[in-house]
Amino acid sequence: MKIVIIGAGEVGFSVASSLSQEGHDITVVESNDERAAKAENELDVMVVRGNGSRPTVLEQAGICPGCDTDLLIACSNHDEVNIMACWIARRAGVKRVISRARGMEYTDSPTWAKQLGIDVMISPERSVAREIEEFLSISSAVHTAEFFGGKVGVYAFRVSSDSALMGIPLRDLRRIHPKITALVVFIERYGKGFVPSGEDRLEADDLCFTVTSKSQAQDMEELFTKKKTPELRRVIIIGGGKIGYQVARRLEIRYPKLDIRLIDQDREKCEKLSRELERSIIIHGDGMDEELLRYEGVDEADGFVTTTADDEHNLLIGVVGKALGASKSVAVVRRALLMKLTDYIAVDSMVNPNQALATVIMRQVRYPFGTGALSIIDKIDAEVLELSIPHGSKACGKRIMDLGLPKGILIVLVSRNGEMFVPWGDDDLKENDEVLIFASEELMPRAVEVLGVE
Repeated sequence: MKIVIIGAGEVGFSVASSLSQEGHDITVVESNDERAAKAENELDVMVVRGNGSRPTVLEQAGICPGCDTDLLIACSNHDEVNIMACWIARRAGVKRVISRARGMEYTDSPTWAKQLGIDVMISPERSVAREIEEFLSISSAVHTAEFFGGKVGVYAFRVSSDSALMGIPLRDLRRIHPKITALVVFIERYGKGFVPSGEDRLEADDLCFTVTSKSQAQDMEELFTKKKTPELRRVIIIGGGKIGYQVARRLEIRYPKLDIRLIDQDREKCEKLSRELERSIIIHGDGMDEELLRYEGVDEADGFVTTTADDEHNLLIGVVGKALGASKSVAVVRRALLMKLTDYIAVDSMVNPNQALATVIMRQVRYPFGTGALSIIDKIDAEVLELSIPHGSKACGKRIMDLGLPKGILIVLVSRNGEMFVPWGDDDLKENDEVLIFASEELMPRAVEVLGVE
């Protein structure tokens, strides 16, 4: 495909790198000389320097009436630039346009995108807030993602030495626990990973990526770790920006009795948050103030979340919160390099808004059909994709074992007529089945092909 990307920041650079490696014809538009030079020197892409909202600049990138550009991805840090670039591209005949939107009012309803002719308008803050909420509600999980409208999740758990699953073949999981709908799709052991078979047995310290219904996530947590996340009583949030607000709002809705405390240094922002949030206690202060944190009960906090605009600040405050007694600390980190330091920094989880945005964009590029979600699990070079079996698919009526799926591709869950189940090899697929596929990035296109999705 011929693709134009507006913005060469963390997101634009990452997306351009992935898409160029897949063989797409990529042009990057960037106004910052340093970022433009980095893309030019390190990526196999064409770079146009300039403001991506200017018609003359877009024309240099190949966007003009009658152009043959297949897709424009506008992911700069400026909503106005992104929206204007999409508007111009759509009128020039670009087939599909995707826009990042930092202002969440643009994504509160589909009206803005629809009226502007934008196919997808993305606000990563919502995805990150959901991920943080899941980390707090399932505290032992080191990775989370949701599917089937939030009914199903992918969770990574570390196996404890006294786990009830130790030494049991994985095929016996459903026999021993017949009420649990779950499947272990990947195991990382001693730094190496593999897709397990039914004969494999778990060992202590295995990192197990598991798909299960959201309602049973805590049961799976207990089976793997012998721990069960207690009911949340207090969460402290540092930073009252878009992500901090979204986290507090989601927690207010899900946990009516939860004590939520949000700290920010900007008095005007605090006053605004106090009007917009219903039950959260808004505190004007410094999140690095030990006396303030102790006074607000950090030692009794089940969750300590740092969401400021500064990555290093978030990590440092997260370490402080954990040292002062918070049960679980979660830090928002935007730079890929810092995300690699999970084994060296004393915070429990890191979440990356840029990765959340890049995942949505890659889903739209690689798998534009349907509305199913995609989770890209960088740590294990894998993808989890939700899709629907279409009318006329050759997979309809066939048993899963007869589909000819290569080893390493798993049909993890099937949702049929409102009921979900983990399929066996002799189960057949039916038209309109919603299925969840686990595979490597390399194998996923083959899975899509076998299932007849175009």
